[in-house]
This record gives sequence, C-alpha cells and structure tokens, in this order.
Amino acid sequence: MKRYVFPGSFDPITLGHQDIILRALPMCDELIIAVGENLNKKYMYPLKERLAFINKTHGHQAKIKVESFKGLTIDFCMSVKASAIIRGLRNPADFEFEKSIAQINRRLSGIETLFLLTEADYSYISSSIVREIINNNGDYSSLVPDAVKNSK
Repeated sequence: MKRYVFPGSFDPITLGHQDIILRALPMCDELIIAVGENLNKKYMYPLKERLAFINKTHGHQAKIKVESFKGLTIDFCMSVKASAIIRGLRNPADFEFEKSIAQINRRLSGIETLFLLTEADYSYISSSIVREIINNNGDYSSLVPDAVKNSK
C-alpha cells in the first residue's frame, strides 16, 4: 500500500495546500494530512480548529485521513508506515529549505520525499501571508477553502 504523509501546520489550510493534496491523491492509496503541533510555536488557530478546517474540506474523500502529531515528522511517518512524504514547492527558496530536510529524513528512515510544484495560480499563497491579511482585516477569501472563510 502506498501511504503518503503531507505534513504541515496548516495554520490555516490554503488553496495552495489544497492544490498539493488533490494532485497527490491519485499517486497513492492513502494520504494522511498530518497536522503538526509544536508547543513552542504560537498558532493563530488552535489544533482542533485546524483539524476541523481540513476535515470539512477533505473529510469526504475516502483516501484521506487527517491526524495530528507531536515531535519529529519522520517519527510520525514511521509510526504510520508511510511510503513517502509529500511537500509542495512554491519557489527556489522552498526547494533549498526542503531539500536538506528531505535528505536528513531519508538518511534517518529511508523514507523518500516527493516534491510537487504548486500550481502557478497558488504559488504566491502561504499561511503566514494569509494570517497577516486576516490580522489586518483584509479580504482573504480567494486564498483559502470555504471551511476557513466561514470560520470568521
């Protein structure tokens, strides 16, 4: 079974994330959207709400599971017997950052990371930009799925 993990904080999930999820789905038998919880990080949305956004957006898809995890992504991947990690790349800076993490993860576990280039229409979207727009009462409706739009 090809079980892929798409890890992230998803604070909040964006249309860029959704693009990667929908494009990764045909490549695997199961896709686990793994929502990380880092106690040292301050999130805009609590874990429960981030999980709810993803479940409302993708919970109806049989091949998708949504789970949370603490600690190293690679430990989570090994615990669920993942075949690969999915990561989206928006630009060359993303690649440089993700490349070293992928190499370490492969060295520690043997699990490969598969990179998908974000669709050009979404390549400028990041959760941090969306949070900045939300914090300044801007219109973020064209950047996120309905579940996030309907939360405020």
